Amino acid sequence: MRLARGRIGAGWVAVVGIGILAGAQAPRGGDVGPFVRHLALCQGVGTAAATDPANDQKLKAALAKAIGKDGSLAPTGLGDFLSPDVFAKIAGGDNKIDANEARSAVEANVPASRQKLLPAVAEHLDFLATGLDQMSEPHREASRKLSTWIAANYEPGKPLKAIVVCTGNSRRSILGATLGNISAAYCGMPEIRFTSGGTAPTAFNPRTIAALKAIGVEITPTGQEAPRGEPQTANPISEIRWGEGDMHAQEFSKKYTDAGQPKAGFAALMVCSEADAACPFVPGASVRISTPYLDPKIFDGSPYESAKYAERRDDMGRMILSAMLQARRLRENASRTR
Repeated sequence: MRLARGRIGAGWVAVVGIGILAGAQAPRGGDVGPFVRHLALCQGVGTAAATDPANDQKLKAALAKAIGKDGSLAPTGLGDFLSPDVFAKIAGGDNKIDANEARSAVEANVPASRQKLLPAVAEHLDFLATGLDQMSEPHREASRKLSTWIAANYEPGKPLKAIVVCTGNSRRSILGATLGNISAAYCGMPEIRFTSGGTAPTAFNPRTIAALKAIGVEITPTGQEAPRGEPQTANPISEIRWGEGDMHAQEFSKKYTDAGQPKAGFAALMVCSEADAACPFVPGASVRISTPYLDPKIFDGSPYESAKYAERRDDMGRMILSAMLQARRLRENASRTR
């Protein structure tokens, strides 16, 4: 069993070789505790309702009541989130799920691609998965639309594309695309690839780079430059890596219709109101999802700059991670009923 540690903010994250079970800040080398273990269990092997962010508070309330003093999980009140037959299979004859049983059940369901993510990157996704209740209703709806599209169109081994679009392709779109690629690998669908684009490209902002590096993403200048947009700002090309093997991409500011972008059958995520208004129709997109976020640029130069870029990164990360979790459960549940 792999054991690694990394920092998120002021807390330590213990990774116990199973991805989401490590998804909370814990004392260095400590256990994440029964609540996070069982939340991971429901999100990993439970019903589709367990991954719907609209149900996240209800799920957490049900878990709080169902976890006993010894940390084991009873089935009381969990029927909406963990089916009785799945519960019984994990629990065995004593009708309760202890820490080892929860850990084994989630370990058995961890996708190989999650294990290929850079450790700190995977740890951050673990953490985001514990806070799906922080999403606003418009972003929950966007997440549901994206999950439905993924569940209907994803085929293992076959590429599936999405473009994240904002105005300058310097902040939100790059944060969203990178978190999208990480989330796809985290949920076992690495063939889903996100690119970024803008309506009026500028340059990959250094603050965006810092926000991604803060969660363990590796970003390296290539020494090359892409064509400049207005106002003729230097537009260097960077290599972004979020995991082993082919989990990397080149990032720079470019138009959403750039020659390297997908041309048909992709999802278009409009993450700023200006781009949303400027592009009522995205040529070639099979689904267009409006999901605007406030531009962290408004905090540039303020004492809150880093925190606000991290906030936007995590807001977008939760939305896309939620969509991936929902799509995975929808597909798995559908396959069980065939």
